[in-house]
Amino acid sequence: MGVVLSAAGIANAQGVKQEILDRMDGNYKSLTSLTADIRVDKTEAVLGETDSRTGSVSFLPKSKKHAMYIRLDWNKPNESMVVIDKKYQLYRPALNQVIQGSTDSAKSKEKSGNAIAFVSMSRRELMDNYEIKYMGQEDISGGVATWHLFLTPKGKASYKSADLWVDKDGMPRQARITEMNNDTQVILLTNIKKNPTINADIFRLDTKGAKVVEG
Repeated sequence: MGVVLSAAGIANAQGVKQEILDRMDGNYKSLTSLTADIRVDKTEAVLGETDSRTGSVSFLPKSKKHAMYIRLDWNKPNESMVVIDKKYQLYRPALNQVIQGSTDSAKSKEKSGNAIAFVSMSRRELMDNYEIKYMGQEDISGGVATWHLFLTPKGKASYKSADLWVDKDGMPRQARITEMNNDTQVILLTNIKKNPTINADIFRLDTKGAKVVEG
């Protein structure tokens, strides 16, 4: 893996970190849309129990023309969530219920959109908002070779820290969010398709007649 990810002439952690941020910035600048399969593993620190769910994600990064758009469609239970900027709607058809609110104050299970937002952060945004430490090279699920970064928010945040696993193209493939109570949420993206055509209509949930609950 070292051969795959090594950057010629870089011999120290600081240099590697800058190379990773450069590649992430290149990915950020070239990304107009993304679809992928998603897996989330949420672990409660006190009980040590992990709840897992899988689904799919469609993503439009923030641009000069529009805010960030995310849609998550989950399997078992069948749920859909849309995040536009920092506002979310979570639709639960079985309960005929819509939970809506801000991602900053949402419960951790509604925060998957926060982690996906790392995909569309520029180098400047990352450096301005986080203390960044290079943790080394690691293979994640599926044998994908990645660099591991540890991020500590510089200002007020709704979580304690974040880990990112970034591939050789600068695409964040996995994120781990550690909450203030030490609960963790690991988000893994697979079958990533970069810059596909996405119809904006999919970011409008059909929730007519559903009971609205403020989250």
